Amino acid sequence: MSVIDFTLLTDTGALLSLSSLRGRTVVLYFYPADDTSGCTKESCEFRDLFPRFIASDAVILGISPDSVVSHQKFKAKYNLPFTLLVDENHALAEQLGIWVEKQFMGNRYMGVARTTYIVGPDGAIQHIFEKVNPAGHADEVMAFLQGGVDAASAARAAHDAAAKALAAAVLAAPASKAPAAKKPAAKKPAAKKPAAKKAAAKKPAKKLAKKLAKKPAKKPAKKPAKKPAKKPAKKPAKKRMATKGKPTKRARAKK
Repeated sequence: MSVIDFTLLTDTGALLSLSSLRGRTVVLYFYPADDTSGCTKESCEFRDLFPRFIASDAVILGISPDSVVSHQKFKAKYNLPFTLLVDENHALAEQLGIWVEKQFMGNRYMGVARTTYIVGPDGAIQHIFEKVNPAGHADEVMAFLQGGVDAASAARAAHDAAAKALAAAVLAAPASKAPAAKKPAAKKPAAKKPAAKKAAAKKPAKKLAKKLAKKPAKKPAKKPAKKPAKKPAKKPAKKRMATKGKPTKRARAKK
């Protein structure tokens, strides 16, 4: 097969040439975009099998048209242990013929066809996985590295069969086993206070009334008797002063 080579930015902002990895097998998987459902599933499966790829002396490289910053966020969010490459303006995807027209919900647009290249130690392409199904793809690639095309096909068939069996089991499950949706609990009317409580509330008032009834009524304080007002002393009648030398009227009458 043909030899492939390129130089692209990594998620660290450094440049990486594919030729620098000669002598090792490279798994180069192209995916449409960071942090989308299918791409996340595919990347996380490669993450989970990463120790086995290391044991096989294989290098995993993820590649999409996303920016360095986008790759950094995606890698950190899902703790991806391998390098992501930036295919700026999808130039490499176009060169390889995997920048294609797609359709989703009636909308047509251009995007990356999910594809994986197995590049041998000599830089030549050993195998191409086209129209990749993200679920189970990491197992499929690992099977290829260990046993070739037939092993990869068997791994894909086994994964698809298991997925179909699981879907059938879910559909066949009796509806009675499914937990019934809980109805919202009806609001209980506010509980009326028992009459006993009202009676109990009245008791203290009655007791207080009895206590007050038993206590002798307080006698009003005696006001001090009013002292009789002192009559003003009569002034002694003024004695008529006899006029010296002048007889009184009686004296005159006697004369």
